[in-house]
Amino acid sequence: MKSKRRKNRPIKVEVGNATVRIYTHKRSDGATDYQVADYSTGTRCLRTCATIEAAKAEADKIARLMSSGDVQAAMMRNSEAASYGRAIELLKPTGTSLELAAAGFAKAFEILGRDRMVEAAAFFAKHNPDKLPQKTVQDVVSELIAHRKNNGASEVYIIDLQSRLSRFGTDFQCQVSSVIGADVGKWLDGLPLSPRSKNNFRTNIRTLFSFAERQGYILKGSNPAAETDRFAEKGGTVEIYSPTEFAKLLQSADQQFMPCLAIGAFAGCRTAEILRMEWRDIDLSGGFITVSPEKSKTKERRIIPILPALSDWMSRVDDKDGLLWHGTKEAFFVAQKATASAAQVTWKSNALRHSFASYRLADVQNAAQVSLEMGNSPQMVFKHYRELVKPAAAKEWFSIFPKSKSNIIQIQTAAL
Repeated sequence: MKSKRRKNRPIKVEVGNATVRIYTHKRSDGATDYQVADYSTGTRCLRTCATIEAAKAEADKIARLMSSGDVQAAMMRNSEAASYGRAIELLKPTGTSLELAAAGFAKAFEILGRDRMVEAAAFFAKHNPDKLPQKTVQDVVSELIAHRKNNGASEVYIIDLQSRLSRFGTDFQCQVSSVIGADVGKWLDGLPLSPRSKNNFRTNIRTLFSFAERQGYILKGSNPAAETDRFAEKGGTVEIYSPTEFAKLLQSADQQFMPCLAIGAFAGCRTAEILRMEWRDIDLSGGFITVSPEKSKTKERRIIPILPALSDWMSRVDDKDGLLWHGTKEAFFVAQKATASAAQVTWKSNALRHSFASYRLADVQNAAQVSLEMGNSPQMVFKHYRELVKPAAAKEWFSIFPKSKSNIIQIQTAAL
């Protein structure tokens, strides 16, 4: 009896402080199998194996998992345990536990809506800001200006671009890829300028980052200036000069600035167009000024008739080569202030163009004609300039002729 008990004594498999027993079991058909006693769940469960080798392997697995405290894994079947082991091996290079990896996967699944972690990781790797070229804002400003020069941009445009963007680059001494929309918006808000001037800065900054995007210096679709709002430009009262005021301005202007005054007042050209204009654009003998698309704000070519008073003033200029204005944009504005001060006339913003539109509409009584000459819509001309002045004042305006080359002028009108 004692020998039979010894024969049926279970085989023990020990790992650490965990022990798992294997029992030999005779089936009703006379065959023998082996039962592994699993207490990992707190209750006894016999797992049957066909061979002693399989039983020992199962017992060893259970004992190891129980010894490590991983009771849940000890309850796995062989295929489940194999998957668990493979998962552990895959995670070893990352240093991440299976629990954290599973938590991360579950969160990513929730965010993406389904299992697209590999695609999401590939997308992030491609668009990772850390992999972008290291370019400072000022580096990109210099590249943009050089690019524009090589592509034939006008000198006036280059000067304006350089002036505004250099100021921006001085305040943003950082990587261009690190600039965010909120910072650009705060910077624009802090400029002590009018809404229109702030919008001009915003346009140039947006151009800068569009260039950076094309060069691959920032991520596609991440132009920070595009995230800022335009500033509301309130339409103010249209200001014009009286014939007497403008006569004083012409009398006080020097030989370089006088043609610019005359073009603005007698042809209605914009300041930007005047700064880009060349003497070859002014056909005094033919009687027309040509504003080419590249020099026009609207990018459309237009022909402006040279009225007698303008022809007379322009013919008094000795140097008719190159640009109409030889100085910088900043020098142009200095000349405006200096001329107004000498004439003791208050300089009014955009008043030369407004004056031309008002007097010309009163003179010809044709909004469509004036709109073609100015590059505006007839509706805009009719809305802003109708009935600002009387026809008699218009005759007086377009009869301001020079008396001599010394710029001493007289106003000759039919009424006088």
